[in-house]
Amino acid sequence: MPTLVLIRHGQSAWNLENRFTGWWDVNLTDKGIEEAEAAGALMAAKGLDFDRCFTSFQTRAIKTLDLALEAMGRLWLPVEKDWRLNERHYGGLTGLDKAETAARHGDDQVKIWRRSFDTPPPVLEAGGPFDLAADRRYAGIAIPATESLKDTIARVLPYWESRIVPVLKQGERVLISAHGNSLRALVKHLSNIPDAEITGLEIPTGQPIVYELDEGLAPKDRYYLSER
Repeated sequence: MPTLVLIRHGQSAWNLENRFTGWWDVNLTDKGIEEAEAAGALMAAKGLDFDRCFTSFQTRAIKTLDLALEAMGRLWLPVEKDWRLNERHYGGLTGLDKAETAARHGDDQVKIWRRSFDTPPPVLEAGGPFDLAADRRYAGIAIPATESLKDTIARVLPYWESRIVPVLKQGERVLISAHGNSLRALVKHLSNIPDAEITGLEIPTGQPIVYELDEGLAPKDRYYLSER
């Protein structure tokens, strides 16, 4: 039966600083590096192995994957990177301190921006310090100015169906290293979680989530590897 493992990147610099990150590219902290290495060691110890890996265009997810694979002795595995696995775009909130933003706009408004299913944050100012229009990795891509979770799902699922589902159906074992919201999109889809509930699902950094799937890719089980 096909096996799918999802892992959210290890702690990033802006996770530590409590800032809205989204598409901005930040690196792992020392703790994030340790989380990624520990995830790889745990997967190896539990006997997991993979045939193909997928990740985003963002450094924190790419490095988490590389560090985990190195701990497993699997750096040679094929890896496909795609922007559609990027984190949700936080628009005009990008770079802002979450506590300061709540003090300025109110806890209720920030909760709506962060946790509603279909209400996006304010749009990102064009030409501002976090504008990615000149970033070569996104050449030819219509970079969003902001995204809700619903918007994120709308780009993640077509990629899932076109690129990841076919290799799972061939029986390959797949590891995806991505982000809190792009992984929420996949968990919502696979586990059929309602819109109103998925926003409350917390996905911790550096903790492999294992999906055991049947031949039709319906989940038979979902669990954190650390709990088995």
